[in-house]
Amino acid sequence: MDKLKLYIGLFIAIVLGVAGFIVWKWGFWMLIRIILSLGFLGLTLMLGFFLALTIYAESWKYALMLLPFTAISAYGTYLSITWQKLKIVGGIIAFFIVAVAFGIWYISEPDLSLADRFRSAEKLERMGRYKQAARKYEKAGNYKKAAEMYLKLGWLESAAWAYEKAGEYAKAAELYEQLYEKEKDTYYLKEAHEYWKKAGDMERAAKALEKYAEEEPWFWEDVAKLYEELGNEEKAREAWQKALEYYKKEAEEEGVFWEDVGNIARKLGMEDLAREAYQKFLEYCLKEAEEDPMWWKHVAEAYEYLGEKEKAEEARKKYEEYRQRIIKANEETSHFPGEEKENKE
Repeated sequence: MDKLKLYIGLFIAIVLGVAGFIVWKWGFWMLIRIILSLGFLGLTLMLGFFLALTIYAESWKYALMLLPFTAISAYGTYLSITWQKLKIVGGIIAFFIVAVAFGIWYISEPDLSLADRFRSAEKLERMGRYKQAARKYEKAGNYKKAAEMYLKLGWLESAAWAYEKAGEYAKAAELYEQLYEKEKDTYYLKEAHEYWKKAGDMERAAKALEKYAEEEPWFWEDVAKLYEELGNEEKAREAWQKALEYYKKEAEEEGVFWEDVGNIARKLGMEDLAREAYQKFLEYCLKEAEEDPMWWKHVAEAYEYLGEKEKAEEARKKYEEYRQRIIKANEETSHFPGEEKENKE
């Protein structure tokens, strides 16, 4: 960062030095002449490049738009270099300033025609130009009215976004549920869940998440926890049962999930299934520990689940020994060459 500041400072110093030399040698107006000549030349080259590009792409509409600007810029370059008709040069500069300002103003509302830009949002709404009215309402910060316009257009996702911006989270959630029914995309259910939560309606949030979990089953555990928070033990138990079924299937393919099976089974009072799952989790961890000693930590956890305290302690010691070896190895490799010799001296 210091080098960057140095380079920037050096560059500015060089530019100021060159400018000062030009003023000292040939006067202030020579400096202005050079600046204008280089500026117009750069602009002409840039416009010429884009003009050539649009002609090559056979985009005749944009080529015709660029042609007069390129010609005017080229004329400004000629007048600046020859230093004549300075009033025209000033007019060309003013023309380009106005053109840039107009361009920025125009692209700020690309969906509006020139006439619509001078109409109020209310008038556009009365004219039935709901898309344009929505854009006007958005710009004014009236997102609730913008949402109403989008609803009239049938643009549910845009309406949901606008209601979110307006803080109308419940309405946004309802629209996301409608979008799910229409599109059958589970993304909308997840969004509905989040916005019901923001609206403070946890019952509706739980129902949306439950529907989501029917298609994305790894979320059944979250559904169960949410129903527990709501005090709905019956629905929570149903969700835990479904989470258990999901993890049992996963555990058949990847043994690490036996821990989840054991935890949920124990929670549901299925002690025999819990012990069986923890035993399988232990076998999986022991096998992994043969290749990676880090797994002794999980071996200890598995023994804890099974109530075998002594074996858990033995496994924990093995994990601690492994951890200490890693720490020592890291300390040794972190020394720079000759550092150890210097420390001894």
